[in-house]
Amino acid sequence: MQNIIDFNQLLSAMVYTTFGSFAFAIAFRVLNWLTPNDFWHEILEEHNQALAIVIGAISIGLSIIISSAVKG
Repeated sequence: MQNIIDFNQLLSAMVYTTFGSFAFAIAFRVLNWLTPNDFWHEILEEHNQALAIVIGAISIGLSIIISSAVKG
């Protein structure tokens, strides 16, 4: 019977996912720390849709950069 799952690739994917998630969380917290207002307060309590769109775009950009860095 042939192995369907390559455990080396699975372990590698799990390590990269964990590292990328931590890098994203740290980058997001640093960005939140550098700005004058708290993101979550502005988005959830003040209903600032423009900030939510900007944060979404920044999140996508950070994800692409971290993905490229981890992959390469």
